[in-house]
Amino acid sequence: MATAGRPLKVAIIGRPNVGKSTLFNRLIGRRLALVDDRPGVTRDRREGTAKLGDLDLIIIDTAGLEEADPESLEGRMRAQTERAVTEADVALFLIDARAGLTPTDRHFADLLRKTGQPVVLIANKCEGAAGDPGFYEAFELGFGEPIAFSAEHGIGLADLVLALEEHASGEPDEAEDAEAGREGGPVKIAIVGRPNAGKSTLVNRLIGEDRMLTGPEAGITRDSISIDWEWQGRPVRLVDTAGMRRKAKVQEKLEKLSVSDALHAIKMAEVVVLVIDEEIPFEKQDLQIADLVTREGRALVIAVNKWDRAEEPDTRIREMREMADRLLPQVKGMPLVPVSALTGYGLNRLMDAVFKIRLRWDRRVPTSDLNRWFAALLEHHPPPAVGGRRVKLRYVTQASARPPTFVAFGSRAGSIPESYRRYLLNGLREAFDLVGVPVRLHLRQTENPYDKG
Repeated sequence: MATAGRPLKVAIIGRPNVGKSTLFNRLIGRRLALVDDRPGVTRDRREGTAKLGDLDLIIIDTAGLEEADPESLEGRMRAQTERAVTEADVALFLIDARAGLTPTDRHFADLLRKTGQPVVLIANKCEGAAGDPGFYEAFELGFGEPIAFSAEHGIGLADLVLALEEHASGEPDEAEDAEAGREGGPVKIAIVGRPNAGKSTLVNRLIGEDRMLTGPEAGITRDSISIDWEWQGRPVRLVDTAGMRRKAKVQEKLEKLSVSDALHAIKMAEVVVLVIDEEIPFEKQDLQIADLVTREGRALVIAVNKWDRAEEPDTRIREMREMADRLLPQVKGMPLVPVSALTGYGLNRLMDAVFKIRLRWDRRVPTSDLNRWFAALLEHHPPPAVGGRRVKLRYVTQASARPPTFVAFGSRAGSIPESYRRYLLNGLREAFDLVGVPVRLHLRQTENPYDKG
C-alpha cells in the first residue's frame, strides 16, 4: 500500500496478448508501449507515470506470463514479471473476457495468490458484451468481482480508479484478511433507532462524557454527529443519528433532512447498532430500520435499551431472542444485547458483539473449502428438476466480503426455485459461521455448447 506522499505502484500482469500494453498506454495517456496482435511483444518491464483523479501512479507494463524453463528467454521474462509484482503495491491481473479462462490464467492466479500482494482482477475486451464467458468464469479465480473493462476504448476506467483508491487511501480492501481489515482503520458504527429510544444517552455513556444533548423530548438529535473514540485501545468512529419515524409521519423539511442524514450514516457504517425500547420492542419502524440495514449489507447489532426496567430479565431475554429471529429471519441469530444507557449495564457486551459481528461480516472463505462444502451439499440434496430438466450447479466462489457475497455457477441456474436458494444460503451461514450477518448469493448461468434443447 502506498504511503502518504508516494505514488501508488501498479504492475499490469497476465498471459500474453490479453491487452496489458494497451492498458498501459491508456493509463499513462500516450503510446509508450508497443502494441501488436502477436503475443510476446513486451519483454522488459516498462514504467510510466499516470494521474487518475487524485491518484498519482507508477504503472509497470510486464511481459506476458508463460510457463517456461527458468534459463530460457521466456523464463527470464517471467522472472522480471514476478519481480515487478513483489515491488508493486497492487497488481492488475488481466484476463481476456472473450476467450474465457485458460489453464495458464488459473496457474498464474495461484502464483499471485501465494505472493500475498493485493490483486485487482480485470476482465479485458468487454466491449458491450456482458455475457462474455470470461467475465463470469473470472469469479472462480477467487479475487472477487472482476472489473468489466476495455483497454482499447477506456470502458471501466472509473471502476478501476475506485479499486485503486482503496489501496492508496489506507482503507482496508474487501479482499484482505478480516483481521487485517479490523486493524486498518477505525470501526465505523452508526447508532440508529426510533425517536427517544435512548441513542444519544447510549453514546454519552459509551464515551464517558455528555457529548450529545439528551432529554425526555423526542427528536432532540437532528444532525448525524460523528465522534472518534477508542474502546480498549481500538479506534472507533461512532455516529449518533436522528430518530427515524415512519415515512408517512415525516413532514417537516428539517426532519426529512435529518432522516436522510441518518440513512447516509447507515450506508457509510460497517456495523449498525439498532437501539430498541425494552418496553415496546420490535415496533413496525424498528423492523423497517433493521430491514433497511440488512438490505444495505451492513452488519446489525440490536441493543435492547432500558433493561434496568425489565421484569424477570431471564424470561424476557428469551422472549426477545425468539421475536428477533422470527421477525428478522434474513439475519437470524444477529447479536441481541440487553443494555441500559442510563446505568451503563451491558455496554462491554455490546461492544464485544460489535467487534465480533464485524469480523464475521468481513470474513473470506477459501475457494477450496467453499467448493468442498458445495460438492457435499449438492450430493446430499441436489437442485430439483425444473420443467422435467435437470439443473446442474458446477462451482461457487466468494465474490466479495462486507457483506459476504457468493456466486454459484451452473446450467439453468436461473431456473432454481427460491426455496432451494434459501437452502444454499442457510448452508453457507451454518458451514462458515456467517450466522447473523447479511449473506448474498447470486446464481449465474453457464452455457453448455452441446445443449441443443
